[in-house]
This record gives sequence, structure tokens and C-alpha cells, in this order.
Amino acid sequence: MPRRSQQERSRATRAALITTARRLFAERGYQQVPAEEIVAAAGVTRGALYHHFADKQQLFRAVFEELEAEVTAEIAAAITAAPDRTAGMVAGLGRFLDVCRRPEVAQIALIDAPAVLGWRTWREVEARHGLGVITEGLQAAARDGLLVPAPVPVLAQLVLSAVIEAALLIAHAADPTAARADAEQALLALLSGMVRQPP
Repeated sequence: MPRRSQQERSRATRAALITTARRLFAERGYQQVPAEEIVAAAGVTRGALYHHFADKQQLFRAVFEELEAEVTAEIAAAITAAPDRTAGMVAGLGRFLDVCRRPEVAQIALIDAPAVLGWRTWREVEARHGLGVITEGLQAAARDGLLVPAPVPVLAQLVLSAVIEAALLIAHAADPTAARADAEQALLALLSGMVRQPP
């Protein structure tokens, strides 16, 4: 069996740290997971952690970025699979609400990320992922004549805020299934006020 190159070993170590940290952060939250535990569970040295990341916070950011990329790809796929633009918006919204019910997403992306990274950094990451999907969808709807006249960048920020608030309501609800149904109904009511019938 050929020996792995230094670059391959380095990639494997980084991946092990991210995978292990993601599992532990999802289970207990960022504050409850010391760096020493991540290192031990990943089977690497403390020096390896600091070779790849300046600190635990940077490791958390890498975890959050990976999770956001996966969630965004899943939502984009649901939108693309829909038969038309309006159905795509509804499908994307529904998929987002489903994804946010996952304990891993709720803990890492909705609860820990704003607190650990700070609002500005959290929003920068969101701008490359979730906000990007919303903005693209609204711009496409505007080009198709389906969107009421409105400044799309501001509208996209407001839509993002609304869907994140809905996700938090679901995550903290005593009955998440009922909360999800109510949130989807309310968000679709908001969406219906922005979307015109096809010309």
C-alpha cells in the first residue's frame, strides 16, 4: 500500500478535526466542548489543531461553513427540481424549514454561530450561502415579472431574517411539528404578498 503524501495526511487531519468537532458541537453546543476533547476524539495532537486552525473558534467557523454549504446545496436542489419559479420558492422555503428542524443545524447554525462568531461574521457567511440563494431567487422572479417592485437586496435580507426567525421558533417550540406548519403558513402568506401571478 503506497504511503500517503504529507498533503494527503494534512487534509485527512483537517477533515478529522472538522468532522469530530461538528459532531460534538451538535451534541452539546460550542461552549460545552473543550478543544482538548475534540483533539482526543479526533485522534490527533493539540499541535495538529493549531497547525490547521488558530483556535477553537476558527475550527467552529470551518464547521459552520461546511454545514452552510451543505444546507444551501440541498435547498438549491429543491428549488431547481420544482416545475416553475413560484413552486421553486415554495419548495425552497419548505426544505429550509425541514432542514432547520435537524438538531445539528439548529444548534450550530442558529444558536451557536451568531454567539460564537459575532453577528457581522455570521451574516458574512450567510451572505455567501443562504442569502445568496434567496437573492438569486428573487432576482430571477423579478426578471420573470413575478416580483412586486421592491429593492431586491433589502427584500432578500428581510426574507432571510423572517425564515431564520421561523426556524428559531420551530427549534424552541414544545411541538415542533405544529410550529413548523404555522411558520410555513405565515411565511407563505408573506411570500404571496411579494409574488405576482405570471403575466
